[in-house]
Amino acid sequence: MGKSSKDKRDIYYRKAKEEGWRARSAFKLLQIDEEFGILGEAKRVVDLCAAPGSWSQVLSRKLYLPAKAAGEKELPLIIAIDLQPMAPIDGVLQIQGDITSARTAEMVIKHFDGKKADLVVCDGAPDVTGLHDMDEFVQAQLILAALTIVTHVLRPGGNFVAKIFRGKDISLLYTQLKIFFPVVTCAKPKSSRNSSIEAFVVCEGYLPPEGFDHKDLYRLLEKASSQSGGLDCASSWLEGPSKLIVPFLACGDLRGFDADQSYPLQTSGAGSEKESAYQSLAPVQPPIAPPYRTAMELGKKLQKTL
Repeated sequence: MGKSSKDKRDIYYRKAKEEGWRARSAFKLLQIDEEFGILGEAKRVVDLCAAPGSWSQVLSRKLYLPAKAAGEKELPLIIAIDLQPMAPIDGVLQIQGDITSARTAEMVIKHFDGKKADLVVCDGAPDVTGLHDMDEFVQAQLILAALTIVTHVLRPGGNFVAKIFRGKDISLLYTQLKIFFPVVTCAKPKSSRNSSIEAFVVCEGYLPPEGFDHKDLYRLLEKASSQSGGLDCASSWLEGPSKLIVPFLACGDLRGFDADQSYPLQTSGAGSEKESAYQSLAPVQPPIAPPYRTAMELGKKLQKTL
């Protein structure tokens, strides 16, 4: 998000910096919680693909800090997992690891003293290519990877929230999630741009199949697509009684800010004076180890040799 780009006119981008959020995505989890009440009385929460930490901030402010202020003996425990490191957050324990690793799942349960999580959230996404079919497929695979750790660390009856890219083949992912969750809803927070294919699946009441073994996860997921005859990974075969319709729900007050609208940068002034008087705030927390750092360093070395 550049200071000289349209991003500074994005009301949620600006509000995030004003309110101390590390990213505008914090409002997405807040609006989902307003609609579904997923945070509730959760005592153990896992944030997958957590960096830079905006969702972990929400969990800390909504769960940990109020309990600490109230002097509760058993404080909520929040575990953030990501391959990238991130700056510390009050009440959040960080694990730098792979969400598909069984070892990572064991570490989570160990920190929970053998208990399991009440809620797992995941706002992770791959670098988009602009090719919607490709992006949708890669994102679906990321969610299924997250599901591998969910089945290890989430208690029966727990909830799971994850980002998805809605497309023509999304029914296949819905079917796979319905194997483990009786209630699956597709939610679109108002802070998520209408022009984006991004949405979120809110999966409630974790209930694994009878006799489920974590090692059998991929075999069970394949059962959802067994009717396709092995032709492809599309959901075009999910028609008639096999087609799964998941409820779609818009989250957020309709009178609130519109993520697709550009709002004035300040309330006073007019014309060019209004633009020049606006002072852009610095990011709340710059990246600690951005993946592009290596490329920048190589670029500088290349320039010196030329």
